[in-house]
Amino acid sequence: MFACMSRIDALIRRMTLTEKLGQLTMSASTELVTGPVLAGDLAAEVGSGAVGNVLNVHGAERVRRLQRMAVEESRLGIPLLVGLDVIHGYRTLFPVGLAEASAFDVELWARSAREAAREASHAGIAMTFAPMLDVARDPRWGRSVEGPGEDPWVAARLAEAKVRGFQGEDLAAGESLAAVAKHYCAYGAVTAGREYASADLSERTLLEVHLPAFAAAVAAGVAAVMPAFIDLAGVPMTANAPLLRGRLRERLGFQGLLISDYNSIGELIQHGVAADLVEAAALALQAGIDVDMMAGAYRHGLPAALQRGLVSMTLIDEAVRRVLTLKERLGLFDDPYRRGRGAEAPASLAGRRELARRDAARCIVMLKNRNATLPLASTVQRLALVGPLADAPGQMRGSWWAAAEELEQVSVLAGLRAALPRAQLQHASGVAIEDEGTAGIVPALRACQDAEAIILCVGEGALMSGEAASRAHLDLPGQQRALSEAVFQQAGERGTPVIVVLFSGRPLAVPWLAERADALLAAWFPGSEAGHAIADLLTGRRSPTARTPVSWPRALGQVPIFYAQRPSGRPPVADTAYASRYLDVPNEPLYAFGHGLTYGQFVLSNLRVTPASASLADTIEVRVDVVNEGARAAEETVFLFIHDVLASVARPAMELKGWSRIELSPGERGTVCLPLPARELCFLGAQLEPVFEPGQIELLVGPSADRSQLLVERIRLIADA
Repeated sequence: MFACMSRIDALIRRMTLTEKLGQLTMSASTELVTGPVLAGDLAAEVGSGAVGNVLNVHGAERVRRLQRMAVEESRLGIPLLVGLDVIHGYRTLFPVGLAEASAFDVELWARSAREAAREASHAGIAMTFAPMLDVARDPRWGRSVEGPGEDPWVAARLAEAKVRGFQGEDLAAGESLAAVAKHYCAYGAVTAGREYASADLSERTLLEVHLPAFAAAVAAGVAAVMPAFIDLAGVPMTANAPLLRGRLRERLGFQGLLISDYNSIGELIQHGVAADLVEAAALALQAGIDVDMMAGAYRHGLPAALQRGLVSMTLIDEAVRRVLTLKERLGLFDDPYRRGRGAEAPASLAGRRELARRDAARCIVMLKNRNATLPLASTVQRLALVGPLADAPGQMRGSWWAAAEELEQVSVLAGLRAALPRAQLQHASGVAIEDEGTAGIVPALRACQDAEAIILCVGEGALMSGEAASRAHLDLPGQQRALSEAVFQQAGERGTPVIVVLFSGRPLAVPWLAERADALLAAWFPGSEAGHAIADLLTGRRSPTARTPVSWPRALGQVPIFYAQRPSGRPPVADTAYASRYLDVPNEPLYAFGHGLTYGQFVLSNLRVTPASASLADTIEVRVDVVNEGARAAEETVFLFIHDVLASVARPAMELKGWSRIELSPGERGTVCLPLPARELCFLGAQLEPVFEPGQIELLVGPSADRSQLLVERIRLIADA
C-alpha cells in the first residue's frame, strides 16, 4: 500500500496541469456511440497524455494499441482505464436487467456478472458502467429495462451481487472489472416517465426508496459511482454536492471514483445552472466528480476556473489521486496488458452459452396458464408460430448489446425447430413491430389454420426501451393488436389454444391480451439463448420459476403503480364512496409484484413465527410449510413482507424483507425458513434517522404481493432492557 501511494504521490508531483486534467478526462472511440457527442483524434490525445480514460473501445488488439500509446508514448506512461457498457453481457448476452431481477436469485445475479466480466476482460475492458440500480415505478420510463424493478430491498440485494460478480475477489485479477453503480440517484423518478426530465420527490422517498441500493453497493466495495443526468428538485446530480460529497462520501463512506455520465457536465449549461463550460467544470469538480465523460469540460474549462479562483489545485489533485488509485487497484501499473492477453478457450465460450440458456429460462415469467395449456403435449405435431418477434434474433439482445452480433442470437423459431425437430412448424410474421401495414395478417391466419397450438410472439422492439426510449402508451405498438385479435378470433372458433410470448423492456398495459391468451409468458429480452430458453419452457424441459419484479398496470392511468404504497386515511373499502380508488378500473394491478406461475401447484400453510416478542438484537425465525399438489416437479418462491401496524410515521402497506425458494416433487412437502434480523424492522422516523419502535408488526408470507394470497402472523417489538 505504501509503495502504491508513493508511486501515486511521485506521479502527481511530476504531472503538468494538462496531464492532470487528462487523467480526469474520458473520451470515446466512434466504434460505439452511446450519446450525442463524437470523439476527436483519440490516438493523438492518448499519446500526448491529454486523455487518460477511454470508453467504447473494445477488442484486445484495439485496446492494446491504445494502451501502448499511453504507456510507451506519453511522457509519464500512465496506463489507460478502458470502460464499456457491459450491462448484461459482452458477446454472450444474459437476460436484460429487469428480466434478471425476475429470477429473485442472488447467485444468478452474481454469476452472470462474473461471466460477463470474464468475457469482457478478454477483450481488454477494465471497467463496466454497471450495475444499473435505479428503482423504477413508472413503466413509461424506458430505462426500466436495465434495472431491478420497483422494490428497494431487491435493488440492494442485486447491487451487492453485481458488485461481487463484476469485481471478483481481487480487482487486480485479469478477469475482474471495476463496477460503476449508476445512476445516483432517483433517475427512475423522472417526471411522467420522460427520459432526462427533472425529478422532484420528498427526502423520505429519496432515502427509503432510491438510496438503499447505492448504500449496498458502497458497502460491497463498488469501485465507482455515476451520478444521473437529471436534476433533483432543481439541483442537477452532476453538481449536487450535498448528495455527492455529503451523503455519498461523508455519510456512506464512499472512497472510490465518481464519474460523470455522457456529456453531463457540459449539460449543466442546458440545466441553467452554469453560464459556460468553465462554470460547469467548476460546479462538477466542487461537487466531487472525478472524471468528466465526453464533455471536454475539465480539459477546456478547469484551467480558466483555476485562474478565476473557482476551484483549487487541491481539488484537482484529490480527483487525480482517486483516478490513479483505481488504476493501481486494477493492476494496470504493474501490467497494463493483463486484460486482453490471450483468447478464451472454446469450452469456456460454450459453457457460458449454456449458462445464458439456463439463466434465460429462469428469468421468463409465466403470467398465465389457463387449463394447463403449458407445457405443450409431447405428442404435438402441428404448431403455428406467428408474430413479428417470432424470428427476430437481433431483437432478443435488448437495448444494450456490447459486442454481441445479431446472427449469434437464437430466435424463437430457431429454438423451437431445435427442440421439436419432428413437428410441423408453420411460421409467419403477420405484421412488423411498429409499422401500420396489415397485409401480412391473412398469411399469418393461414399458417394457424391446422395448428394444434399457436405461439404468438408480440411486443416491443429492443430499442423501444432503454435510454431515450420513453413511451406515453403501454400497449402493443403498430398493428400487433389487430394481428393478435385476428388470431384469437380464429383460434376461438377452432378451439385452438394460443400461447403468447410477450417481449418488452417494461410491463405493458395489455389486459385484453392477458384475458384472451390461454398462456402468457413475459419473456422481456432474454439474451443470446432466447429461443432455446423459451423452447425449454414451452416443451416442459424446464419449469418456469421467475416472478415479476414490477406491478403490471391494467391501464396507463394507474401509473405510477407499485405494491408498497401507504394505506391512506380513506382506503378503498367496498361500498364506500369517498375512498382512494378509481371510478373505471380497480386499484389493484393486473399482475402483482412477485406474481409468477410454475408447472407445480403449491399450497402454503402453518405459518409460525418465533419468538413472539423481539428486541433489536434478535433474529426472528419465520417458517411456513409448502406442499406441491401438482403433477410436475417445480420450484416455488416464497416472499416475506412486513407491515408496521402502528408507527410514528405512516408505513407502507407492505415492505419486502426476504424470499426463499423450495423445489418439490409432486406430492412432496417441505418447510421454508425465512430468517429476519429484527434490525431490518428499523425505519426512518420523523427526523429521517433510523428508529426501532416497540409495537405490533405483521409478517405476511406468500407467493406475491397480492394480500389475498398471504398468510399473516403478528409479533411484538420490544425495547431493549
